[in-house]
Amino acid sequence: MLRNQLKDCIECGTDEAGRGCIAGPVTAAAVILPKTFKNKTLRDSKKITAKNRDILREILESECTSYGVTHVYMETIDEINILNSSILAMHQSIEKLNPVPEHIIVDGNRFKPFKNIPFECIIKGDDKFLSIAAASILAKTYRDEYMAKIHEEFPMYNWKKNKGYPTKEHRDAIRKYGITKYHRKSFKLLPEQLEIDF
Repeated sequence: MLRNQLKDCIECGTDEAGRGCIAGPVTAAAVILPKTFKNKTLRDSKKITAKNRDILREILESECTSYGVTHVYMETIDEINILNSSILAMHQSIEKLNPVPEHIIVDGNRFKPFKNIPFECIIKGDDKFLSIAAASILAKTYRDEYMAKIHEEFPMYNWKKNKGYPTKEHRDAIRKYGITKYHRKSFKLLPEQLEIDF
């Protein structure tokens, strides 16, 4: 069972999805859960089926105290890099929360201070704390929804399935059709990069 909170205060968890992709935005979410919140299914979004993620999203949106979700798009990623874009997406998601959190717990090991609110980075936090796991679910489901939408515009890349990650199918499609406005130009997509298996 994941822990509810790290500190006894108004605490939010934050996480992102899509950092390792070569197409589409990086998406972050921030979530404040009630101190009494419990859910046995909730964990790191990567360990849950798509169907259960969608069920959890409905539960979280109706039962959480507050949540915010933000896409940071390809142009910004190309301008400020993926790490800074991931942190920007988290900051913008936290900005949407009401009440303002008194403490922030972040999945991973990199973050930048936000409005002097104390924070703690937690490796594999989405498998340790409910609020980070909740943020991972919202970030993942919102981003997947966006990728399914742009898939309709460019079905040859099969973003509905690969979500913009550099799978062999995606890389083969880039070789055949080139890149689109949704690809991250800063990833260069060089031939040697396209040979790497992910």
